[in-house]
Amino acid sequence: MNQRVFPLWVMLCGFLPPLLAQTSPTERAMQAQGLVDVAVLDSTIHVDLMYARSDNFMGRVLYADLRRAYLHPKAAQALAKAQHILRKLRPDLSLKVYDAARPMHIQQAMWNAVAGTDKRIYVSNPRNGGGLHNYGMAVDLTLCDAQTGDTLAMGTLIDHLGPEAHITDEAALLAKGLISKEAMANRALLRQVMRQAGFIPLKTEWWHFNRISRAEAKAHYKAIK
Repeated sequence: MNQRVFPLWVMLCGFLPPLLAQTSPTERAMQAQGLVDVAVLDSTIHVDLMYARSDNFMGRVLYADLRRAYLHPKAAQALAKAQHILRKLRPDLSLKVYDAARPMHIQQAMWNAVAGTDKRIYVSNPRNGGGLHNYGMAVDLTLCDAQTGDTLAMGTLIDHLGPEAHITDEAALLAKGLISKEAMANRALLRQVMRQAGFIPLKTEWWHFNRISRAEAKAHYKAIK
């Protein structure tokens, strides 16, 4: 089994103590498990964690003390690469992260909310090992204006649990007028840069990208506590 790679920034002399002093208990726990604050690798990436607010599918705050986006180093480095690719193609745009590494107890709360409903296909069951967010190997994100942070049209709000968010149905959604040509093009651009950086898009959520497969995560990495 692969061991957690301690973040490179932790090894920078004199950098860790002040950082720890500014972080919350949840963030310190993530750091202790080898996760990386994506802003340390690329501060131009916008971050606005949706589960630190109440306007998400749960309708309540789940991250009481988490405001920064953390990922496994392998995923964090790939995300920084995606931002670099995007900025070369479109200097006026930036990636905007809405969710990254997610502790398993938060995953359980989400599963409890959808278990037994038709929305359960959108949430991984912790009993089965959870999803890639629970390994720091998945990120939810969109495109935004690099200066203002204003998001681009994507056809649905992020965290929309329904067929309008499925990337396999976009041509039909466009034909029915459920998404615009602009939204379809923006989704395509997001997928382009994320794929070039090594991420795998999720078919049912235009905003969700995995760095590795679920089988690889379960075989070689530890879930986040």
